[in-house]
Amino acid sequence: MLGAFVKISFVISVFIFCASSVFAAKASKAVPKTIAKTAQKSETVKQVSQPDPVVALADNVKAESPNSTIPIDIEVLAKQAILVDYHTGTVFLQKNPDQQMHPSSMTKIMTAYLVMEKVKAGVVSLDTLFTVSKNAWRPTSKESNMFLNINDKVPVIDLLKGVIIQSGNDASVALAEGLSGSEEAFAAEMTRRAHELGALNTNFINATGLPHPDHLTTPKDLVILAIHALDDFPEYYHIYGEKEFTYGGITQGNRNPLLYRNIGCDGIKTGKTEIGGYGIIASCVQQGQRLILVINGMPSVQTRADEAAKLITWGMRTFANYSLFKAQQLIDQIPVLYGQEDSLPVTVEKDAIVSLARVGRRDMKVKLNYHSPIAAPIQKGTPVGKIIVTSSVLPKPIEIPLFAAVTIEKAGFFKRLKDSMTYLFWGSTTKKE
Repeated sequence: MLGAFVKISFVISVFIFCASSVFAAKASKAVPKTIAKTAQKSETVKQVSQPDPVVALADNVKAESPNSTIPIDIEVLAKQAILVDYHTGTVFLQKNPDQQMHPSSMTKIMTAYLVMEKVKAGVVSLDTLFTVSKNAWRPTSKESNMFLNINDKVPVIDLLKGVIIQSGNDASVALAEGLSGSEEAFAAEMTRRAHELGALNTNFINATGLPHPDHLTTPKDLVILAIHALDDFPEYYHIYGEKEFTYGGITQGNRNPLLYRNIGCDGIKTGKTEIGGYGIIASCVQQGQRLILVINGMPSVQTRADEAAKLITWGMRTFANYSLFKAQQLIDQIPVLYGQEDSLPVTVEKDAIVSLARVGRRDMKVKLNYHSPIAAPIQKGTPVGKIIVTSSVLPKPIEIPLFAAVTIEKAGFFKRLKDSMTYLFWGSTTKKE
């Protein structure tokens, strides 16, 4: 009797092994599934991609749209330019995006970022008083200043507003010395932190943006830093949109020209030096779509304002975001083999949206691609497939990962035997009408 049982067990084990081998062979082919999906505009956040190596490019390089096949129907006059969707990180337009350049006072978004980080960490508070040194004081009005006096004791919050709204060089140095002991030490920390945030082609020599041969960044890096300014410290972002600030009886207006145009701009920083020209980092939002623009090398205040407004308007008119699925939304069920459950719900970790030219919406197609059935055990959060989006305006498909929404443990012996028999004879662990 015992011998017969052993023989039966051996046969069953061989049967399960054979079924598993068949499953493994079939599962090596992904099963695409087309979804009829009506896309809606939506807001979401996605980090911008890591920067490419620096390349030296000529100033007469034409702008390109790396994520769209549609032609750029406007002339880009800036020496360097990049236009990015804040929610998806999609680059709509770029010209010399990796070319190192002099950022001028656009440097101050990193100066302000580091101050905000110190406040959040409890190193100082917004009410902490810093004494203005002779080194921080500026005797000339040729620079942009907050007009601080030597030995003034100024709260951190006022100095921060002086940096962001008034573009004060004196305020920048006062903060740097108060936090790090010297501007040089503060600038070294700015560089280190910028690299940690992903701005790998950036090097800061000072906290102001005054010209120095080695004080350099790229348009891509400034986009990365701008997005971190919005994401990491939303409680301070409103300062970038304040149109004026008064200190010591002197009222100065915000130098960002797009704040005064009706195009949805709410930040973030301008810059100008003789060597770098006129530049701006701009953030504008219309109907839930936020664009980040960086331009540099413009010849005047007016041309900078006009060029920035033109590119923002073009981007809003030409591109849109389309929502596919919400974070943690149940998207589909994948049949499961050898599991305590017969199907696995799949989802996305973040809101799944895509950015593409508006004319491409009419032929946009969305497919799910995954192995089916999938063998247990499966842990929640495991990548199990992807969403594939195609359109005539996309140079290549957009892929978004699918994840297991739950954990499914391996079933007992008899359930696994039943699944093996079902899969061998019908090719699926679940019946389909």
